[in-house]
Amino acid sequence: MESTERLVRTWMASERDEEIAKIVADINSGSTTLLSVVKALGEYLTAEEDQLRTKGVELLSEVLSRCSAEKFNHQSVRVLTNFYCSKMEDWDTVIPALKGLSHLTTLPAFTPEEASQVLDSVFQHVKMKNIVQSVRYTVFTIFDNLMARHRDALKTMGPDFIGRYVVLVEGEKDPRNLLLAFAIARVIIIEFDISQFVESMFNITFCYFPITFRPPPNDPYGITTDDLRNTLRQCLCATPAFGPLAIPLFLEKLAAGSPATKHDTLVTMSICFPVYGASLARNNARKLWNALKLEVFQPMSISNGIDVESQALQTIRDLVKTIYADNQAINGDESIEGLARDACEECLHILHEPEKSQAKPAIKILCAFLSTTPSICRYTASQLVPHLLKLFINPDEVSSRPSILLLLSDVIAASRDALKQVPEDGSSDAEGVEAALSPFKDELLSVLASGLKVASCRDPAIACLLGLVSTKYLLTEEELGFIVHCVNEVLAEETDEDDEDTSSAALKLLAAISMQAPSHVRDQTLPQLFSALPDRAPSKDDVKNRVKYWKALSALTTLCRQPELFEILVIRLTTRLDLLCFPHSRSDATEADLEPDAAYGHSILLTIHKVLLAKIDEGHHDIPKFIDSLVPRLFNIFVYSAMTSDGRYMVGIDPRLIIAGGRIITSIIQSLPLARQESYVQDLFGAYYNGRVKEIASGQQAISDDLVFRPFDVVAIKTPVPDLNVYLNDMLRWSLSKADSDMQREAAWKMITTINASEFFSGALERLWPEIIANASVEVLARQHHLKAWSWISKGLLVRAHPLLGQFIDRLFVLFGEQMMSMHAAKVFGDVVSTDDVLTKRNHAVVKAIPTFLMLLHTQRYVNSVLPRLINGAGDPTGKYAQTQIGHLIALSSLISQVPKALYAGELPSLLPLLIRGLELPELSIRHKVINTLLAICEDGSADKGAISEHATSLVSTMLKNSRTSGMSSANVRISALKLLGTLPTVVRYDILHPYKAIVIRELAAALDDPKRAVRKEAVVARTNWYGFQLLIEQHLRTFHYRFKFNG
Repeated sequence: MESTERLVRTWMASERDEEIAKIVADINSGSTTLLSVVKALGEYLTAEEDQLRTKGVELLSEVLSRCSAEKFNHQSVRVLTNFYCSKMEDWDTVIPALKGLSHLTTLPAFTPEEASQVLDSVFQHVKMKNIVQSVRYTVFTIFDNLMARHRDALKTMGPDFIGRYVVLVEGEKDPRNLLLAFAIARVIIIEFDISQFVESMFNITFCYFPITFRPPPNDPYGITTDDLRNTLRQCLCATPAFGPLAIPLFLEKLAAGSPATKHDTLVTMSICFPVYGASLARNNARKLWNALKLEVFQPMSISNGIDVESQALQTIRDLVKTIYADNQAINGDESIEGLARDACEECLHILHEPEKSQAKPAIKILCAFLSTTPSICRYTASQLVPHLLKLFINPDEVSSRPSILLLLSDVIAASRDALKQVPEDGSSDAEGVEAALSPFKDELLSVLASGLKVASCRDPAIACLLGLVSTKYLLTEEELGFIVHCVNEVLAEETDEDDEDTSSAALKLLAAISMQAPSHVRDQTLPQLFSALPDRAPSKDDVKNRVKYWKALSALTTLCRQPELFEILVIRLTTRLDLLCFPHSRSDATEADLEPDAAYGHSILLTIHKVLLAKIDEGHHDIPKFIDSLVPRLFNIFVYSAMTSDGRYMVGIDPRLIIAGGRIITSIIQSLPLARQESYVQDLFGAYYNGRVKEIASGQQAISDDLVFRPFDVVAIKTPVPDLNVYLNDMLRWSLSKADSDMQREAAWKMITTINASEFFSGALERLWPEIIANASVEVLARQHHLKAWSWISKGLLVRAHPLLGQFIDRLFVLFGEQMMSMHAAKVFGDVVSTDDVLTKRNHAVVKAIPTFLMLLHTQRYVNSVLPRLINGAGDPTGKYAQTQIGHLIALSSLISQVPKALYAGELPSLLPLLIRGLELPELSIRHKVINTLLAICEDGSADKGAISEHATSLVSTMLKNSRTSGMSSANVRISALKLLGTLPTVVRYDILHPYKAIVIRELAAALDDPKRAVRKEAVVARTNWYGFQLLIEQHLRTFHYRFKFNG
């Protein structure tokens, strides 16, 4: 007891936490009791001095909040409850008393009788408007505890509890308190009899709608706007009794609110409609329809990710579902009455003029009806589809047929999407939606087949067919075959460059069919495409036939992903490749004569590789089997060509074909199980080091035993390698002195990079740099080759987080002063972190056994170490070292274009001016990368809009200059420049860009005549965005005028 009294007196004097912790420890260990603590506090609890009483009750509450629940029995809880309730009468002890009660209400020994006593005391003595937020939170915590543990006791208090609670909590504004208040209110609304307090409960919840709270920076509670919105919505949809009160207020908020308010209102209405019930929805259907359709026919533009129009369509769906929830009959569509019939008739009347602007919103609404209930879906389809088909065949509507088919494509897509949302359980819902388009299949196919024959109708007709094909269970095998036949006729027509979009859409349609019925594509389409592939390449002057086989290969790339089709593709294309590489009567042909064949063969291999990559991305399982068919055949072509060329040029030894073939082989090997990869690697080493070439190569050309294949005999390498460092040095020496092409050199460097040998790295640092790279007396080309090897070694060091990386990179800065080496050294900074196809998990590269996030961390450390130095060097204002400054600028541009934005986001204010200067660099590849980096910055959120706006003038003028054919020879640079130019209106404010609008639109007119179609396409997009910039402002003005007129 003496110890307890001493601790109490010490705390009263010092208020240290140590005394409270000691008291609690003594209670939990049994050294003292709660009664002893109360006795020790006796003089303080009854002291006449207000501060002493407050501190005494506060100490007791702190001790109680930390004590174990087992230390409280019913008697102690009853005594403490009486004590705290009595202290509620004393204003100076209300706050610590509430804290004590908030803990007592959580104890198992706390009974319903105490619950009623606590509530009476809180209602009587607490005035929420007179206490601070933290204390109000304690009050809400008490109610929350009682609601969770003693709800029945609260219910027995009847209307008295609800009435007093409404008065108590009215006017709360703190977000943290509101989360609790909304949760408590929802329980009251659902489980208590609120018949006498419907309006009161509605008022204390709806007064917060819509939520406009924005969390402050570094909010310690982490409460978001959505947290409040969601909890408030759960209150508003808690009872049908709120419906008559809420609907008028929802309509009011919808008519006069901002986009955020409208969106919030629409979402809340969607949630509330099913609860408020069909009767209320029917009674207010006309008012709701008039308000909701306005958001579709006069939509507000999407801003900050808020799409009011899409949500309005969803709310219309939910309204219709609510009204017709009980009308699930499969038949009897003629009995549809009310909103669905009226809205359909209204929209169909608008669709009498399908080319007008209002037709698109009308079709959106009708499409929304298709994903409501089965009966409404069938009714809408039965009214809409015949209406559009009748319009299409009407001779007076010939000019409107493309518009009609576009509308029809939206209807078919909506019907398909509605079916996807229905569970496949054989329910009436599935039957009703599935049957929506079935009665009109024949008429649709007839109309669409005729549409394919008219150029202006072709694209929308293909879109309609794609919707039909992708609708489950709708079309039969025969109907799919008919569609393939019709589409083949489109592909067979001679088309110019501007028809590529149509061909692309037609191929997409055939690809969709091939996923369901590949036999039709196999039997009808592939023969047509393979017939367009010649056995021998057309001459350089025969542009027409060269374009023909390019288009055929492009089509095959799109279509041949399915296993059955890919196998046919491989057989047919490798046969043609054999004919190209081993012609019967061209033994005396020169390299110039065979160049068209090499280009054709390269295109064939690229086609196979592209299809392989697509199959890998789609997770196909048939790829590994081609290790026994395609891979040996490719090796047969390349090895036989190399062994029989005798110094003359052959198609099979062209570097382009070898690189493309190597990528195909790599992709197939990557798909193998690890054990099969290991065995294949053994075969590969046996072929390259021991001459057992027949283990990897087999095909049309029989490799004689007299032909020796040992490509590494040049450096006399034996296996197993006795000394790894000697092996690597020999490989490096061979790549730099004996290799005939960049392809050979890079292959050797990739092998070196994959092997971890610290002694070799140290030796390269000590010899390679001073003897060759930094030696100005050495031939420039040799220095550049050695520098490229230096770059690959540095890449391997980065992947391993090797400590030597810093020394390798530091030495590069020395070369910035040399005109012939500066640019090559600068590019290394980006090459080191560039995307690599060797040191990857797919190739089972062991990256120091570290996870991906640590690899990113190593890259971040690298960027953090060199970026400030590059910025300082590139921004040197003295201009004394112009060549060095250019080197820093190229290095900076090279680095930034290869790393994620997150790694340099903090340096953007200082980086942007330097990147814009980088657009003046003569190296077009660097300029292209800089523009793409700026484009990524513009497209990545709103955080950098201010920085972009600050440099808008420079960006506009520079992009215009880089988009002209007269000043820019690279089509890739022109395309990127136009993309960035078209993005600026979405990032920079109208008032900043407005002075340049006329100039930009005038300059873009020249880009519309660019010889490259891809450039022209981007010019159209950019000009549309700049035109739309002003139209957007005008649209807002028209919308507000319309709304004012409508509401008036």
